[in-house]
Amino acid sequence: MTIFENITTMGQQAKTASALMAKASAATKNKALRHLAALLRANTDALQLDNAKDLERARAAGLAEPMVDRLKLTPQVLETCAQGCEQLAAMPDVIGEIIGMKQVPSGIRVGQMRVPIGVFGMIFESRPHVTIEAASLSIKSGNACILRGGSEAIESNKALAKLVQQALADSGLPVDAVQLVQTTDRAAVGQLITMPQFVDVVIPRGGKGLIERISAEAKVPVIKHLDG
Repeated sequence: MTIFENITTMGQQAKTASALMAKASAATKNKALRHLAALLRANTDALQLDNAKDLERARAAGLAEPMVDRLKLTPQVLETCAQGCEQLAAMPDVIGEIIGMKQVPSGIRVGQMRVPIGVFGMIFESRPHVTIEAASLSIKSGNACILRGGSEAIESNKALAKLVQQALADSGLPVDAVQLVQTTDRAAVGQLITMPQFVDVVIPRGGKGLIERISAEAKVPVIKHLDG
């Protein structure tokens, strides 16, 4: 399967999953988040083994140590991710909430209802824990997402995404609600950000260079997230 076919298929799957996520109950979404937290804690050792592969490859490629530090999935980092999932689960579900109610001259009362976006794509650099941050927020908000992390953290991202999909499946939610681009080929990014029929918004997260490039090439709305 070509990269075009692969990313297109992911887009189709995400779109289908987004309709199911939009209908999911708050209890089901919170169950998935709490289960993900438990999986992160239960798989800390295994995740560190996968992370070690990325760290070894990064050092062999001459990556500066401060950049290597960004790749690390220490027990503390994973515990923070788990706690973040639990904190999200404990928060009120705002989907369906109506705000800004007012009465217009005709006598009709109108307001704004909070609804899911649909499908978002996130492209991020380094920091594999962003996989969990993005996935957990997507689940809580009833959306679907396609994630593309940096090539330097590919093994860590794959391992984390697998746990996310396990949490979704075990909770009765569609596994395609959170998908990770498995290839490090940059052509995948070009395809992901030019599929308005499947992707509703793209979120580039990282340095100024990444954000400017995605913003210039994207054919869908862009929400910029500059990492400090």
